[in-house]
Amino acid sequence: MTLLRRLLLGLGIAIPLGAIVFFFGVARVVGARMNRVDDSKGIVVSERARVLHQSLLVADLHNDLLLWDRNPVPPSVSGHTDVTRLVDGNVAIQVFSTVTKTPKNQNYDRNSAATDNITLLAIASRWPRRTWDSRLQRALYQADKLDHAAAISEGRLVVVHTAAELQKALDFRAGTPGIKPVIGLLSTEGLQAIDGDLASLDTLFAHGFRMAGLSHFFDNDVAGSAHGEAKGGLTPLGRRVVERMQELGMIVDLAHVSPQGFTEVLSLTTKPVVVSHTGVQATCAGPRNLTDDQLRALAARGGLIGIGFWDGAVCDASPHAIAKAIRHAVDVAGLAHVALGSDWDGATTVAFGADHVNQVTEALLQAGFSEAEIRAVMGENTARFLLANLPPGR
Repeated sequence: MTLLRRLLLGLGIAIPLGAIVFFFGVARVVGARMNRVDDSKGIVVSERARVLHQSLLVADLHNDLLLWDRNPVPPSVSGHTDVTRLVDGNVAIQVFSTVTKTPKNQNYDRNSAATDNITLLAIASRWPRRTWDSRLQRALYQADKLDHAAAISEGRLVVVHTAAELQKALDFRAGTPGIKPVIGLLSTEGLQAIDGDLASLDTLFAHGFRMAGLSHFFDNDVAGSAHGEAKGGLTPLGRRVVERMQELGMIVDLAHVSPQGFTEVLSLTTKPVVVSHTGVQATCAGPRNLTDDQLRALAARGGLIGIGFWDGAVCDASPHAIAKAIRHAVDVAGLAHVALGSDWDGATTVAFGADHVNQVTEALLQAGFSEAEIRAVMGENTARFLLANLPPGR
């Protein structure tokens, strides 16, 4: 065999093999490496906490599972969550977010809007061609992924869009023995997802989105980011977006929003808002964590604060650090305004996955929280907020 024929034969094997690795391996490896569980940060759960946790209504305000190249339903060895692990962790309500753009060399201090990591991830994950250059289509594709997961979950996941649907699903969980379904709601992380077009907000709403963050890790056409270059407030489009979200019954999420944008949204809105996944400056300094003044302002407007599980939110990513942040938020904002906002599968490292979220229950007990306080923070506050602020339905 000539050298040329050997080379061509080698290329004939290498090119298809490379394509298989790229389209069926790269995205999964990236997802596994970016979403780790550090067991060394975990704690032992007592029998008291186990029993109490199984009686709780657990709710979480932020999960990025839909971004990654794996089936959301069966148990996975990578990442933090799937429907099976959420069921095992007794999670009743999970807000699933869609991610449509992230900057190259993403960091907490300053990011340009000029680059985008998600394009290559979408291609490597075999997303449809329409998603490669449209942030709106990326959001819609991930929404469809959630609906498909519900369809194949054999009743373990149900997606709701109205307060009436949520109440019906909660009643089913409370009154039906056996597996308790996860109740999913849909959000998006940053309204770059509307591609600069206000009409696209109605498209998102029609596709099931009931919450939306205004910005993510960079300034966009709607609002400045706490991690952006200008870190400005609402744009003229952003003001129209916030007004339209309130008209539609879409919950405004201020996670990642710049301090100026935070203040401007509160001055513009008439309905309560959330910060779905965050920390507090008093226990963990950082550009995206909330000051005491911000905590009080949110509470005064009936808002909800989701305390995160990763190091950027609580500094050492342990259950004890989560409990410490929750204690401060409760002391400043009031018990009714504090909830969980894990940021599971959000390119984070956490101490436990969804199946071991009872570690938070244990940490809250050790921190001196009463059982009534634990019930409120672990999920009842979120359920009450959603029932009051989702479109009513019937």
